[in-house]
Amino acid sequence: MKNGTDPIDRRVFLKMAGAAWAASLAPQAAFALSRTDAVYASAFMSPSGAYGVAVLTEEGAIIEQMPLPARAHGMTYSPATGRAVAFARRPGTYAMIFAPDGSAQPVVITAGENRHFYGHGCFSADGRLLYATENDFSGNRGVIGVYDGTDRFARIGEFPSHGIGPHDMTLSADGTMLVVANGGIETHPDFGRTKLNLDHMAPSLALVDTATGGLIERHAMPDNLRRLSTRHVDIGADGRVWFACQYEGPRNDLPPLAGSFSLGEDIRFLELPERATQALANYVGAIAVNRREGLVGLTSPKGGTMVTVDAKTGLVRGQERLVDAAGIAPAEHGFIASSYEGALGGTQSDVAWDQHIVRLGAL
Repeated sequence: MKNGTDPIDRRVFLKMAGAAWAASLAPQAAFALSRTDAVYASAFMSPSGAYGVAVLTEEGAIIEQMPLPARAHGMTYSPATGRAVAFARRPGTYAMIFAPDGSAQPVVITAGENRHFYGHGCFSADGRLLYATENDFSGNRGVIGVYDGTDRFARIGEFPSHGIGPHDMTLSADGTMLVVANGGIETHPDFGRTKLNLDHMAPSLALVDTATGGLIERHAMPDNLRRLSTRHVDIGADGRVWFACQYEGPRNDLPPLAGSFSLGEDIRFLELPERATQALANYVGAIAVNRREGLVGLTSPKGGTMVTVDAKTGLVRGQERLVDAAGIAPAEHGFIASSYEGALGGTQSDVAWDQHIVRLGAL
């Protein structure tokens, strides 16, 4: 145990997997697993161009990997059921649900008619439902697809995201609200990844009732920041929502790129020093909150930078160069981050890590 934290990740992971799975690991992987404090998952592309998802240690050693149908983007995990999901990169139409410990066969689902995934989602608190951000491209609106975790993840319904272009999404601690980052950008699969409405974007953050799909609260970006696409979110131990943005305006602008709010409050932008803002290059690709240490981590692939901020004071606690910075997730101390060049947690692997990392357990 470190610093009074509960070392559930590795021990629970091994308990769920069982002796047979642990014995099937290659000696190097088994050794790495025995020495780590936490277990993570991330999608990747292999040197051959094939796509997959890997289970790995905090130090970046790959324990297990499995193939994916196509490129993935975001990931989520349910501590209640031990299932994880890799979502297709927009405008992909698949999501793969899998057991990181190898205890069940993967399940691949497909988005509904006239829908595609936006690359993110989350489980309900009990793990019985899976929510996914989706595009109703014929209706030009964002929706949250609802899938039944007790019936091979059949699609059982949807409700509005209360915005355009929903991207990342997370669940409140009590399980009653979804926090949705509506990026405000109109897209259509006929045009690939082209952004169709940069001259009239409508980015927002929405709090959505998980029981009814109704809107609890919505925060639109100020008029002077309508090109600030709200993309990724996480929640602090105090319930405060943290969000990160990507700016679609002129390169020489220096808008705020992250901020936070609590239920019933206005959004408050993070006032970073100019040096940090310039380093992020108007593009935050991922955000994570280390709830135990009260830290917020931001990565920028365009800026090749990782910035760590004190959640209470907003002061920068660290800034480091990370070429092609990709995912970020809380670690025992601070964060681990990955890169498209194969770096993760201090290890260099022969893969290109994708945009996000999920920790298989809480911190």
